[in-house]
Amino acid sequence: MRIDILTIFPEFFEEVFDFGIIRRAREAGIVEINVTDIREFAADKHRKTDDRPFGGGEGMVMKCEPIFLAVESLLGTADRDGYPQGTRVVLLTPQGRKLGQPIVEELADEEGRVLIICGRYEGVDERVSEALVTDEISIGDYVLSGGEPAAVVLVDAMTRLLPEALGNESSAERESFSDGIFDFPNYTQPREFRGMEVPEVLLGGNHAEIEAWRREKALEKTKRVRKDLIQGAGD
Repeated sequence: MRIDILTIFPEFFEEVFDFGIIRRAREAGIVEINVTDIREFAADKHRKTDDRPFGGGEGMVMKCEPIFLAVESLLGTADRDGYPQGTRVVLLTPQGRKLGQPIVEELADEEGRVLIICGRYEGVDERVSEALVTDEISIGDYVLSGGEPAAVVLVDAMTRLLPEALGNESSAERESFSDGIFDFPNYTQPREFRGMEVPEVLLGGNHAEIEAWRREKALEKTKRVRKDLIQGAGD
């Protein structure tokens, strides 16, 4: 899988992908991550990528021209109808679909390519959404200073779903949200710590009982913390 990130702050990503699962996936050739500086495609000598909004208002808006040129340099076209098969262009914006595991699974195509545009300031010229973007995504109902932190979240979530990225294919399948509910409680050594003991069912070796207990506890916590997730998860 190839992931391209368009940003005006490429230095933000200099080390963030050099750890853990993402580092191992890059080294193994499972995922390729490239960062492109949008300023390189600005027309003026000051490499300006923003300007005042037409119609007035506070703040600055990211210009469309540098973004169009950057996308065109990477994909060969600035027309979403002409993108190579399997290509998705994502704009990270508070106005997008809220990121959830189904969207991550939709994007995490080992043969595909995802280009992520990191917005800044008061937003991005609407013509970027109209002509370039295939997906507008938000990581939550709050506002960040820019799309860079959200890009890290999205890249991490996608990478761990790629075949062999985790080293154990069942790991991603059993994690929180994989079937619409939280993960089950986990315990390890020591068996007793400050009066808190590991549940006896996990020590008995009866795998059917363990699976039933884990499912029950996962549902209990999901109902307590996020009732909205229970619909469609089953019992």
